[in-house]
Amino acid sequence: MSLSDSDFIRYSRQVLLPEVGESGQLTFANSHVVIIGVGGLGNLAAQQLAAAGIGRLTLVDGDRVELSNLPRQLLFDDADLGHNKADVAGRKLNQSYPQTQVNWVGQFLTDDNIVAVLGDGDKHYDLLLDCSDNFATRQRVNRFAIENQIPLVSASVAHFNGQLLSIDQRHKPNTGCYHCLFPADMSVSQSCQTVGILGPMVGALASMQALVALQQLIGHKQAVGKLFRFDGKHFSWREVNLPRNQACSVCGVAEGDNSSELGDKLVTELDLNLKQASVIGSERVKTGFQSAEKDYV
Repeated sequence: MSLSDSDFIRYSRQVLLPEVGESGQLTFANSHVVIIGVGGLGNLAAQQLAAAGIGRLTLVDGDRVELSNLPRQLLFDDADLGHNKADVAGRKLNQSYPQTQVNWVGQFLTDDNIVAVLGDGDKHYDLLLDCSDNFATRQRVNRFAIENQIPLVSASVAHFNGQLLSIDQRHKPNTGCYHCLFPADMSVSQSCQTVGILGPMVGALASMQALVALQQLIGHKQAVGKLFRFDGKHFSWREVNLPRNQACSVCGVAEGDNSSELGDKLVTELDLNLKQASVIGSERVKTGFQSAEKDYV
């Protein structure tokens, strides 16, 4: 199988990359990516993945377009106010990128519908993108990804701070999950209405999320098992390895399983510029910057 002449011209700049080539572009065309949340992150990530030639996208979001969304969620305009985000985004993407089949579910992801929406082994997709805007959904998506062994790329933005996490325990079994990093019983006090954000800050993280997704699809998984943090005020990136928490209720290793080397590593980092302290150790990561647990876009 090879690219059509039209597709070869359309994606020529991507095909020129030795890491992609024609085979990589064909991989994109045969891939199915599910995006949870079509707000600031999902809005832009979906557009970039469709433009890159991903063969199939599924958008999941029950939210409706509001006036305050427009500075960051660039697929929407005033005519879309009050309409379901997944429906509007899906229709526009199908029109702009006919080579990509875009489907959508106009519902919030809940414990009651997650199997119906994402399936339980009977639906095939290659990657999950968590672009949701609340802590409970992030935990829900993470658990589903771990239980069904689906690669997951999660991102969030608040203030001038962003974070990106890539999870694929099939590829790196000793690495942790979102619950290892932020346990479900963690308190989250911030809300979307009280935290500011600039559109380009959201765009930066959405682009990184889409970039990691494309790289993972063609087998370049250097980002897997790492937490990346971006300080948009000072334009600096930091990264730290995320080890698996053996006591994690989502991905913890059973007693006697030596595949995890947690417990002998303690990393403490303090960043006054980001106003957060992260601790990795004793099979756990905690953060003092709790607003990082929400995608305020």
